[in-house]
Amino acid sequence: MIDAAQELAVRLLALAGIEPRWLAWATPVSVLTLVATVLLLPVLVARLPQDYFYRERRPPQPHTGHWVLRYTVRILKNALGAVLLVAGLAMIVLPGPGIVTVLASFALLDLPGKYHLERWLVSRPQVRAAIEQMRERAGQPPLHLP
Repeated sequence: MIDAAQELAVRLLALAGIEPRWLAWATPVSVLTLVATVLLLPVLVARLPQDYFYRERRPPQPHTGHWVLRYTVRILKNALGAVLLVAGLAMIVLPGPGIVTVLASFALLDLPGKYHLERWLVSRPQVRAAIEQMRERAGQPPLHLP
């Protein structure tokens, strides 16, 4: 019975053009991404300043540290965002939190219009309720949302 199920899975993967060895690597990565997201998201939401989404435009951040360090961190942050974007898109058809990973990648990537998209997303009633619940559990006041 197990051999038949394994054979069926291999045939379905071959039909989709997916190597079974690649899936054996991608599944643990998907599970780790899911666990990291579940653990880190409430912490990050709780640490947001109360007026983070309130302003029409994001205020400019002061330049601190050496310019080489600033640009190195920015490049690494965007590279990690790109890797998460590719992994998230793959997880849409593979096991794992594809949509959540894509959203996490957008948080790391420097994209034009990102702040406007973030404000629109947090203004949705279900997202707003989830954010308020996470902040309440952490003992933080609710965010000032648009």
